[in-house]
Amino acid sequence: MAKRKTKAVPILALLLLFGPAFLLIFIGTRGCEHKFKELDDYGPIPAYSFTDLKGKVYTNASFKDQIVIITTLQPSCPDSCAISTWQIDQQIYQMLRTNRKKLGHVKLVSFVTDGQGNASNKLHEVASTLYDQVEGYDPTIWILANGNARDVFNMQHNGKSLLQKGPKYFGGEAFQELMLLVDKSNHLRMVLSGKTESMVRKMKQHVALLDKQYDKAKKTKKQ
Repeated sequence: MAKRKTKAVPILALLLLFGPAFLLIFIGTRGCEHKFKELDDYGPIPAYSFTDLKGKVYTNASFKDQIVIITTLQPSCPDSCAISTWQIDQQIYQMLRTNRKKLGHVKLVSFVTDGQGNASNKLHEVASTLYDQVEGYDPTIWILANGNARDVFNMQHNGKSLLQKGPKYFGGEAFQELMLLVDKSNHLRMVLSGKTESMVRKMKQHVALLDKQYDKAKKTKKQ
């Protein structure tokens, strides 16, 4: 009987030591697939239209079943911009460019403004800068838009207008500093500042989160 007790003690000690960890692993991996916070839905964005570098006309309907990130750009970039074009390039565009097969349904649309929020026709000038500054720039992934950006940003988010004005904003127009995340149904899912590395990185994370949300919906539909 004494020998059995001495063998049982180390086994009991191991269970006490590692048992809680094994239990946490079991709980953590059991039935938790694709459990994540879904992005809020802020409703449909207003109807809009614009032309690209080649004069092709785009509307909301052009991006059906696609995820779109909407920003502004100015001819003064990259020296003086409402957003950090370098961060947009490094954090978002390069992700889309190097993952074309997986992320071909995600587009980056930048309305070119004159710095005061008005539409600018200097798309070729901005495109030339992007070709020089952005590795592998592809205008079918990062689309330059000639149109009224205010039409797109003319909405409320958390009770505040995206068209706020004031001297603290670039060119006096708040919307020029913002990034919009629009889902496949043309609904607004996120609004973030495009001025800092942390906010652009956060937008990148939310694009991935929205994509996972669609993946989850597909799997649920198949079951």
